[in-house]
Amino acid sequence: MKTLNLPFDSILPEEIINYAGHLILTTKKESPKKCEKALLYEDIFENHPTVIKGLMMQKLNLDYLEKDLILGIDPGKRIGLSIFYYGKEIESIFHSSVENLISHVICVLGGLRAKRKIVKIGNGNMHIAKQISTMLNLKFCSSYELEFVDERKTSLKIKNFNQRGKRDMLSAKYISQRDGFRYSILPLSITG
Repeated sequence: MKTLNLPFDSILPEEIINYAGHLILTTKKESPKKCEKALLYEDIFENHPTVIKGLMMQKLNLDYLEKDLILGIDPGKRIGLSIFYYGKEIESIFHSSVENLISHVICVLGGLRAKRKIVKIGNGNMHIAKQISTMLNLKFCSSYELEFVDERKTSLKIKNFNQRGKRDMLSAKYISQRDGFRYSILPLSITG
């Protein structure tokens, strides 16, 4: 929980039923047979921290109108990634290689349920953008929507040039909020 930067209370198993919080993390052995509260079990920690945040949002059944999973990608030397789920940004990070980015994107796309899964890639470096879309299509075995987005004016001028990839992550965030021409990508297992 500390890794996720989330506040939490530590309680005993017999206090679960009367606990005033919204979400309880426990073991299957210690969980009460009947409980009105949303429960998650310790096996959730086998997932990536971003997927854990998303699973918590799912469990809390947040009533956002937007139940989409949107990934904004800023291709370049450092590849910015911004992930929005239930209308909130749950991760902002950068990767130094396409392979690392693809394995992370697949982990998130495969780990979270969504009405629509949309991957938006900036068109600033089409060579890397095409490489990302091709690798994702080859390695991710489920359908998603793909957009190439005009990324003009997404790079802000930040002091100290690009400190720890901040500009790439901000660009990815802006890319995730823009619209482009949308393609529906079906997995190769369906299309052959």
